[in-house]
Amino acid sequence: MDPKLSSVKTLIRNAITSRSYYTSRTKKPTLYTKISPLGNPNQSVVPELDDWVSKGNKVSVGELQRIIRDLRKRKRFSQALQISEWMNEKGVCKFRPSEHAVQLDLIGRVRGFVSAEEYFSNLGDGDKDCRTYGALLNCYVRQLQTEKSLGHLRKMQEMGFASSPLDYNGIMCLYTNGGQHEKVPGVLAEMKENNVSPDNFSYRICINSYGVRSDLEGVEKVLKEMEGQPYIVMDWNTYAVVADFYIKAGQTNKAIDALKKSEERLDTEKGLGYNFLISLYANMGSKDEVLRLWGLEKSACKRCINRDYICMLVSLVRLGEFEEAEMVLKEWEMSGNCYDFRVPQTVVVGYSAKGLYERAEALLEDLMEKGKATTLKSWEIVAAGYVAKGEMEKALKCMEVALSVWTEEGRKPNNSLITILLSWLGDECSVEDAEVFVGSLRKVIPVNKQMYHALLKAYVRRGEEVDRILDRMKTDKIDHDEETRKILDMRPT
Repeated sequence: MDPKLSSVKTLIRNAITSRSYYTSRTKKPTLYTKISPLGNPNQSVVPELDDWVSKGNKVSVGELQRIIRDLRKRKRFSQALQISEWMNEKGVCKFRPSEHAVQLDLIGRVRGFVSAEEYFSNLGDGDKDCRTYGALLNCYVRQLQTEKSLGHLRKMQEMGFASSPLDYNGIMCLYTNGGQHEKVPGVLAEMKENNVSPDNFSYRICINSYGVRSDLEGVEKVLKEMEGQPYIVMDWNTYAVVADFYIKAGQTNKAIDALKKSEERLDTEKGLGYNFLISLYANMGSKDEVLRLWGLEKSACKRCINRDYICMLVSLVRLGEFEEAEMVLKEWEMSGNCYDFRVPQTVVVGYSAKGLYERAEALLEDLMEKGKATTLKSWEIVAAGYVAKGEMEKALKCMEVALSVWTEEGRKPNNSLITILLSWLGDECSVEDAEVFVGSLRKVIPVNKQMYHALLKAYVRRGEEVDRILDRMKTDKIDHDEETRKILDMRPT
């Protein structure tokens, strides 16, 4: 991934405010407990709402709004929109601009900005305030509609509605996501000219705009201005972003200084900040700092979740510290966390990247012996490594296991890897080996000419009759081609 794009995604992701889920503390069924499990985005929640009311249950505006917030947080936007529209249609409450803004935002996410425009145009003048105007602006920004976004902001400015940093931040995100980083500082300057005070995110995205262009003087200028604002509370995220740019520029001393400032401001009850700093120290090659922060994270946080273990393992693998990685992997196995193959897969990929395919294979085998799930892709990675080393027997073994654990509907095995193995089977292996592999393969993908050519080659080399294979080809509607005829011509006369 482009490092610049990675920085932007990290910047925007870490700016999102975390909210806790709304959960019922009573054992009595609630409307939330009815709707929350309906995780299929294509499943309508309206029948549950209607059924709840038909049974004499009351619905409160506050509860419905909490459910909408929860669904939005979990990106179940279609279902959140269904509830909002149901509230409006049933007259559960008179929609104010705040409710209209939520519904408008959801319409934009689910149906696009054109539908959001239609909803906005049908609102009464009293409902068109800074909130609904801002919601429509977000719809334009989200779909990278530059001209519409800028035109809408100008209208908001004329009406006195562009008084929040959120509006200008949206435009800065628009330029950032469109790769027009050079335009971001101008938006920050416009904010200040219009007496709108930038917030933390405003400054951070501007810092990013300089950093992705390797303009560290610009980074430092904006950071100094940000630090000088009495209303700004400096956070760990900002210094971490700055440290990342220093690391990429090779300015180690400045990076360490920024990392120390970031650590001083960490939210010690959550692992996200620790994870970010661990990754940055790993990028610097500092094993000691990685281990120190991991120890602090385990002490400070109530519980390390799978995300935390993945971050730590990625960092150790990047450093080539596989012994330490194996120790962390054992800690994870004993943590009581739910099994998530992405955790050990990190080490499997790390071993493979270093050419340690035997260790990667041993780890996968150990997981299977413990009854844990592995994936087709993980075994393919190891098999491909063996192929690159010319160890075809080991590659075949791994690929056979890969096919046996395949459960991912819609994902097909690596075609180039399959082609190489089929060719090798036909040229070098026994009829029995070829039959076994082709038999496993056709359970996963439709039978094809490559499979039959491998079988024909194996049979011809052994001097065995191929009539049965040809009959099977005919049954499977696989036509002969020039390659088929060449293989058959190899038969002894």
